[in-house]
Amino acid sequence: MKRLILLATAATAIATGAGAAERTKFEFWYGLTGDLGEVIAKQCQLFNESQDKYEAVCTGQGGYDKAEQNTIAAYRAKQHPTIVQIYDAGTVNFMLSGAIYPANKFAQDHGIDVDWKGYFPGIANYYATSSGDMWSFPYNSSTAVFYWNKDAWSKIGKTEAPKTWAEFGEDLKALKAAGVECGFALDFDTWMNLEQFSAINNIPIASLDNGYGGLGAELVFNKTAFVDHMKDFKAWLDAGYAKIQTSQVGKNLIQSFSDGSCASTTSSIANHGTVKNTQVADLKWDVAALPAIDAAKRTNSIVGGASLWIMEGKSKEEYEAAAAFMKYITAPDTGEKYIAENTGYIPVTTKGFELLKSEGFYNDPKRAGREVAIASLTASEVGPLSRGIRLGNFTSIRSEIRAELEAAFTGQKDVQAALDAAVERGNQILRRYEQTYKGAALP
Repeated sequence: MKRLILLATAATAIATGAGAAERTKFEFWYGLTGDLGEVIAKQCQLFNESQDKYEAVCTGQGGYDKAEQNTIAAYRAKQHPTIVQIYDAGTVNFMLSGAIYPANKFAQDHGIDVDWKGYFPGIANYYATSSGDMWSFPYNSSTAVFYWNKDAWSKIGKTEAPKTWAEFGEDLKALKAAGVECGFALDFDTWMNLEQFSAINNIPIASLDNGYGGLGAELVFNKTAFVDHMKDFKAWLDAGYAKIQTSQVGKNLIQSFSDGSCASTTSSIANHGTVKNTQVADLKWDVAALPAIDAAKRTNSIVGGASLWIMEGKSKEEYEAAAAFMKYITAPDTGEKYIAENTGYIPVTTKGFELLKSEGFYNDPKRAGREVAIASLTASEVGPLSRGIRLGNFTSIRSEIRAELEAAFTGQKDVQAALDAAVERGNQILRRYEQTYKGAALP
């Protein structure tokens, strides 16, 4: 009897092992953290539950920067994932890495029916090659918008958000006179302050069409209207119209807006849900497109967020599993809709957007206003200065700019001197990157 029990146990183990072996696993690394990271983990779970042939092993990397760094290190050790979520700033690094399986080729090789022209141009152009080929799959996408307190603006007799920065400056002065202690919460972020401002106003950040023209690009934002824009920010701080709000001083931009202590801020549309979930009970607010220098001449804003890259060097079976996953998360209903419903991110295709509209997504008071981000991304045809930024090691460049903006806003440096220093160090980063890829051409 004991022998029969042992044989039965062994048979069960073999059967279980055989069943588990039929489920092909692949790794997906993502950079989102906190509540957003939980949304990604849940989407992986839903995929795994949707069928019994494949299993996505999804692992958070603790942030976008770490996701990029960890993937590069893992690739060198041949321990890399099949799919990785890389944010906008890492695009050129992965394009030149030689470590990726281009999305358009992967889709063709594995029967994924993708309407590449269906992506919003403001999103597609950031991730496309010079010939328009998509080498990654746009995933969680956003753009920057203006968050404003409607009750605060009613104190100065206005019912609409300012459309130009000059108008906003006058509004801040009036808000202060009306007793509003903090009219504007700002920080040192480059994505909002520099990158979105430059795209919307069609001014360059760097030569060679913001780097799309080649690795020889040089930063030029210390010689554009951005300088005066940052001088305005400093003047608003000095006049008491605005306050620096970062986690280091106790609360960040969204916290200071949602608790009603600051009447406006600029941030990602992805934070729309966070404001709804954390706002004080009586807060009446809305979102609008970022102000422009000249509202009649505004161009499209640029995308933020991340895309999904397929990595080279995996097995046929892993790629088959990854293809099933990509079909699942790029579908308007199981992919785009899920992300939009559970975060503040926007749909990345016109089909996804139309699906949400047809289901009354934007009629829900909790989501009303999110369509502003789509309007901002599609405010004009994408041009050479509004399609994105293609600069090597842009993460490091952003760090240099943030440091100098902090020095300027806190009075340690003159604004012009701070931006000159950021450009000088940023250009040194670009020249080192160019030397690393000497002779290489951007795809």
